Amino acid sequence: MKKDFYNILGVNKSASAEEIKKAFRKLAHKYHPDKKGGDEAKFKEINEAYQILSNPQKKQQYDQFGQTFDQAQAGGGGGFSSGFDGFSGFSGFNSGFSSGESVEFDLGDILGDFFGGGRSGRTARGRDIQADITIEFLEMITGVEKEIEIFKNSVCANCNGTGADPRSEQKICSTCDGKGEIRKTRQTIFGAMATSAICPDCGGEGKTAAKKCDVCRGSGVIKEKEKIKIKIPAGINDDETIKISEKGEAVKKGAAGDLYIVVRVKQDSGFIRVNDDIRTVKRIKLTQAILGDKIEVDTPEGKVRLKIQEGMESGTEFRLRGKGVPHLRGFGRGDLIIKVIITIPKRLTRQQKKIVKELEKEKL
Repeated sequence: MKKDFYNILGVNKSASAEEIKKAFRKLAHKYHPDKKGGDEAKFKEINEAYQILSNPQKKQQYDQFGQTFDQAQAGGGGGFSSGFDGFSGFSGFNSGFSSGESVEFDLGDILGDFFGGGRSGRTARGRDIQADITIEFLEMITGVEKEIEIFKNSVCANCNGTGADPRSEQKICSTCDGKGEIRKTRQTIFGAMATSAICPDCGGEGKTAAKKCDVCRGSGVIKEKEKIKIKIPAGINDDETIKISEKGEAVKKGAAGDLYIVVRVKQDSGFIRVNDDIRTVKRIKLTQAILGDKIEVDTPEGKVRLKIQEGMESGTEFRLRGKGVPHLRGFGRGDLIIKVIITIPKRLTRQQKKIVKELEKEKL
C-alpha cells in the first residue's frame, strides 16, 4: 500500500510550506525516539513525508504521479530515501542524493531547523526533558500554580557555563585547531558524505581555557536539583502539555533545551467533564418529585440551590450557564449540567405500602 504523505502529516494538499513545516515539527517532537514515549518507526515515516512535501520538486512529482510516485522516482525523479543511520541522539537523515555524489551538510543546521525554533544551527543546545504533574479536578477549573523539583544538568555557577577556570587564559582549541567545528567524511550508499558538527570542547569558539573549571571539570554544567514554578491555566485538559522554554537540560556554551510538563487531572467521582461542560447527577425522593421542593446540589466550587417543580420527571436536566470549565483558548466558561434522578425505594414498610395502595385507588 502506497503511503499518503499528506495524511501522515495531517495536512491538506493545499497546505502551505509553513503549514507543512509546522505540522512536521509538532509530530516530530511528539514521536522523537529520544523522548519518553517516542516511536522510531513513526518518526521515520513522518520524516519521509516531510522530506517529500517540503521539497517543491518532489512535492510536484508526488502530486502528479500519486500512487505511482515510487516508480516515477525510481525512473529518474531524484532517488529519495529516508531512514535512520546512527547519528548520535537523532538517528540521521538521507536526503535524496544520487550515488557517487560527495555531499556536505551541517548536522547542527538540521537539528536546529527541526527543534531549534529559529535558533542558529551552529549554536549548541541542550536536550528537551519531560516531567509529569497531577492536579485536582477543582484546580483544573480554577487554574493553579505548582512547583516541581527536577534533577537535571544546570549551568555551572562557578564558570557560568564556559567550562573554564574564570582565572585561566585562553588558548587555541587543540581538538578543532581553532576552527570551531569538526568535520568527518564517511562512505554511505549515496557515496562519500562529509558532516560537520560543533566542536564539543570549545563550543564553536575555537578557543579553550588553559585550565578547566574545578567545579564542573570543564563540562560547563553540573547535575543538581532545580525547583521550577509552573502556572497551570484554568481549563487545561487532562494529558495536555505545557512548554517552558529553556528550562530543559543545560549545555556548555549554548542554550538550554525546553521543559515539557504533561498535566494529569484527577478524576472526581461526582463530576464528569465533557468538552468545557461539567455533568453531575442529583438523586431525589419520589415525594420531592411529586410535591416539589428546594434542594442543595454539590458543584466543584460549592453548593447551589435548585427548585424542583411539582411533578418533575426523572432524568430532567438543569443547565447552569457559565458554571462549567473556563475556555482554555478564549473567554467565558462552559455550563454545569445537573441531571435529576428520582430514587424509587426497593423496600417499603407496611405503612408505606398502605399509603401507596391508597394512591393507586385514586389512580395516581
